[in-house]
Amino acid sequence: MKYVKGILGIVFLVLLDQLTKHWAAVTLRGKEPVVVWKGVFELRYLENRGIAFGLFQNKTIVFVVFTIVILAVLGYYYYRIPAIKKMIPLQVAMVFLGAGAAGNLMDRIIKNYVIDFLYFSLIDFPIFNVADCYVTVSLIGLVCLILFYYKEEDLNFHAK
Repeated sequence: MKYVKGILGIVFLVLLDQLTKHWAAVTLRGKEPVVVWKGVFELRYLENRGIAFGLFQNKTIVFVVFTIVILAVLGYYYYRIPAIKKMIPLQVAMVFLGAGAAGNLMDRIIKNYVIDFLYFSLIDFPIFNVADCYVTVSLIGLVCLILFYYKEEDLNFHAK
């Protein structure tokens, strides 16, 4: 049952990511940014051919291979996580991380770029998308879980 929930979670999250990117392409492409909160937050269309913060532009094949490896590792560890209540937060974080990676991977394979559209102008933060939110929040969550919630023996499931 854990695997069905994980797969359904990833499918739902990737669908949500792809729908928001489609909306951004249809609504924002070629137009002026939409100011949601003046001086703080805007919706601004960008085709990102790099990775985080626009680094390593036009290295699509590297990103695709790297992401497939990451998804395989996530799948392996997700499979190894015991199906007990204490491990649900870890499972959820891994589902969000996998969905974020898969959402951007789909863009890279289909379009050769990732659609970004969320922009915090207050701090001039690089434009990002929903999949990026999944990855960032899940990684922060994983670090917090490992540092503050799980004990070392809780995470020895990978050695079994």
